[in-house]
Amino acid sequence: MLPISPGFRFFKHALIAILLFSTAPGRLHAQSSLPEGPSAVLKEALVAACSQNSAEFARALTVRNAEAFGRMTPPARETFLKRFVLLDKPGKPRTQNEPAGNVLVFCETREVTTQMEIEKPELRDNLAYLPLTVKDSGDTAGLTAHRVTMGMVREAGQWKILSLGLLFLDLPSLEIEWDRAEMKANEQSAIASLKALVEAIETYRKTFTRLPESLKALGPAAKNAPKSDGAGLVDEGLAGGRKDGYSYRYVIVGANTSGAPAKYELAAIPSEYGRSGLRSFFCDSTGQFHAGDHKGAVGSDLDAKLDEAEPAASDSPH
Repeated sequence: MLPISPGFRFFKHALIAILLFSTAPGRLHAQSSLPEGPSAVLKEALVAACSQNSAEFARALTVRNAEAFGRMTPPARETFLKRFVLLDKPGKPRTQNEPAGNVLVFCETREVTTQMEIEKPELRDNLAYLPLTVKDSGDTAGLTAHRVTMGMVREAGQWKILSLGLLFLDLPSLEIEWDRAEMKANEQSAIASLKALVEAIETYRKTFTRLPESLKALGPAAKNAPKSDGAGLVDEGLAGGRKDGYSYRYVIVGANTSGAPAKYELAAIPSEYGRSGLRSFFCDSTGQFHAGDHKGAVGSDLDAKLDEAEPAASDSPH
C-alpha cells in the first residue's frame, strides 16, 4: 500500500489543494514553452511534483495561482508537491507512453512507487478533461487504484491545471490556510525546541560544572575539538540557532564576583513574522516560559505565561 495520509482517504483533500479555478487575466510570468497538449502538461507537472521541482511545477499553473504558489514558504511548497503525487518524500520520476496513447508517470521512492496513468483527454473549446488513475505500481489487481478527472484550461495559448472533476479551489485563499497551519506547527516546534535546549543546557552544566558559552557548544563536535565545544546534546540546526521557522537566542545572566551561580535566558523568535510564526517565546532566568506576539521581536518575562496545556520548562532550576 502507498505510504500516504492515511491510505488514499487523504487523496481528495490533498490533491484538490493544487487544483485551481482562477483563469483571470493578468501579467504573465516569463516562462519557457510548455508542451502543447494537455496530457503533456499534466505529465510534466506530475514529474516536477515527484522530483520536488517547484519552478517546473509552477509552469503548469494559471498565472494568478502560480504567483500564490511562489509566495508560499518553501516547506509548504514541498508538502504541496509531495501530496500531489501521494508520497511522503521526493521520488525519482520516469515516464512511459502506452501504445493506446495513455501516458504513465512513475514516482519511485525506496519504499514504494506510485503509478499515475493519464488517459486521452476530452477536449471542449478551451477546456480539457483527463481521466487519471493513481495506484501503487505493484498493485496488479488495482485494489489501491483511485480514478479522478483532471480539468485543464487554455490560458494564453498554453494548457494549465484547472480542477479535480467539478471541484475548484482558489490557491491564494488556500495559501492563507496553509500559512496558518504551518505557523501553528512551527510554534509548537519552537516550544519543544526551547524545552530541548533547557534540558541540554542543564546536562551540559552538570557535565562541565558551568554553562555553555553559546548554543553551538551544545551541538555536534567538530573534528579534534574538545567535548565542551561540541557536547552533542542537540542537532546541528538548533545549535546554529535556527529551526522550523524560528531563530533562537541564548544569554547568560546573573553571575557575579561573589560566586552567585550564573543563570540564563532563552528566546525563540519567528524568522519571518506572519509566515513562519506569530508568537515570540521566552524562558526567563527562573525557568518560566512566556509567550506573546511582538511582531517578530524578542519576548520578555513580562509576557503571559504559557498555558498549562503547553508546558515547556524543565524541572531543573536554572
